[in-house]
Amino acid sequence: MARPWEQLLDQVARERYPRLVAHAALVAGSTSDAPDLVQEALIATFRGRARFTTVEQAEAYVRRAIASRAIDEVRRRKRERLVALRAAAEPTPPDTVEPPGPGRDVLRALALLSPRERACVVLRQMEDLSVTETAHVLNLSEGAVKRYTSDGLARLAQILGTHPHHPDETVPVRPTTTPAVQVPRLTPTTNPEGAR
Repeated sequence: MARPWEQLLDQVARERYPRLVAHAALVAGSTSDAPDLVQEALIATFRGRARFTTVEQAEAYVRRAIASRAIDEVRRRKRERLVALRAAAEPTPPDTVEPPGPGRDVLRALALLSPRERACVVLRQMEDLSVTETAHVLNLSEGAVKRYTSDGLARLAQILGTHPHHPDETVPVRPTTTPAVQVPRLTPTTNPEGAR
């Protein structure tokens, strides 16, 4: 007979796997690595027999493990790439698979961000998590999440040639060339019938 955590693992794998793979592709910046990343996160999450009891709790733990592993993987690959570049002086080819969701230009731009910037941007902007939720998932302070998100969005805007929108930003307005209309000045008058 299956233990409760095994049943929960089976349910998460059956019901949430496609969403977890899509999340992993965005966080990692690579669709080809996403399934492996999800598998590693599932193993890590359920290896310790964590004390969660619902699919939602388990999915949250798996998403956190995906983000952590994606950051670690980017660092590992960066080290390997530096060694390979020094030895062969050739960059590695980019992924050639067209992923669902954001276009190639956005995925390429996301891949240029630091691992933490990318994770924060994906969780905040694409997964629509709050600052508090993102901080919890990535084990960062809320201030760090805000900073990484801001820096990541600014870099994305620069890379993609767009302008980030800031709600408190003012836009200069030039006066039009049409002549101004004279509005008569209103002055208070006394009411001949008396005040009502």
